[in-house]
Amino acid sequence: MNENVIGSQYRLGILGGGQLGRMIIQEAINYNIDIHIMDKDENSPCASIAKSYTNGDIKNYDDVVMFGEKLNTLTVEIENVNIDALYYLEKNGVQIFPQPRVLEIIKDKGLQKEFYKENNIPTSEFELLSSNTKKSILEEKIPFVQKLRTGGYDGRGVELIKSKKDLKNVFLEPSIIEKIVPFVKELSVIVARNKAGQTAVYPTVECQFNKVNLVEFLFSPAQISKEIEEKATKIAIDIINKLDMVGILAVELFLCENGEILVNEIAPRPHNSGHHTIECNITSQFEQHLRSILNMPLGATEMTQCGVMINLLGSEGFNGKAIYKGLFNVTAIDGVHVHIYGKKITKPHRKMGHITVTDKSLEKAIKKAKDIKQKLIVISE
Repeated sequence: MNENVIGSQYRLGILGGGQLGRMIIQEAINYNIDIHIMDKDENSPCASIAKSYTNGDIKNYDDVVMFGEKLNTLTVEIENVNIDALYYLEKNGVQIFPQPRVLEIIKDKGLQKEFYKENNIPTSEFELLSSNTKKSILEEKIPFVQKLRTGGYDGRGVELIKSKKDLKNVFLEPSIIEKIVPFVKELSVIVARNKAGQTAVYPTVECQFNKVNLVEFLFSPAQISKEIEEKATKIAIDIINKLDMVGILAVELFLCENGEILVNEIAPRPHNSGHHTIECNITSQFEQHLRSILNMPLGATEMTQCGVMINLLGSEGFNGKAIYKGLFNVTAIDGVHVHIYGKKITKPHRKMGHITVTDKSLEKAIKKAKDIKQKLIVISE
């Protein structure tokens, strides 16, 4: 394929049909690029707007191969996919971005942490655990954070073990345990890299998490010093270069009281901590992902306005057809940008959409966002 030409016959596929894929499609429309989706949920957010939808399991070797062999380029909107199938497709001429070797490292939190250690990337102390580790052994290590090595997503697969009574919650599957980090802020940096090696990094943001470990508020820009901003940016660029990765990468960081920055986790795809870029930056993370995997010049990342992102989560006690109570009222507030993901059914803590609140002043955006948080809830019929 001539990399300067994308014609009507070009086939770009995404494994996964969730909201990240949906927002990639919305940007792809501007370039007249058709997106083909595979997901096992026929009612997924992408199903109704993709050029084609294939019902299949992204973890199944045969399904991924059958879907991918018809494509020019294949990407992902979630890293928990069949890596062996991706290696096969890559060997047979399909461009896979991020590359299978990168996805293989990142989807396994144990391999991910070992990558940091081997490449002198600052991270918390950790230990790898096999299946069915004896609780008597774990008792000696309290307090700690335990994470499943694979399969964790949106707050699942993480347990905070602070006392003996918490040991009833430990995972029996292969996992890692990490020393608890006494951080003062949780930060995130989105960085992109194309095949030519060009990188582009977004201004650092700050995330506040709720009780189920999902982002409740995101603040852009983060309220940090120029020195911390430069340090966070340098770490993000260092990681994507050392991975030799093509695509977009979210780097989640802990800022410690002494000014030290530690890498928590990375995600090789558009990320919840980059949703605000649609309204707040010159190029959104979703357009940037497309630019990077198609080896286009990367777009400018400068902020155009301050913003606060709020996740719209399914309210506790509600299961069924989704209703967005208070939606029309909050749209009367200046600077409110609504993104509903097209999920028909709500359940507690399910991501149903997000709101980005923009303003010239971050303080004013925060005030409006906290007001919206009280007025807009997702319930069911």
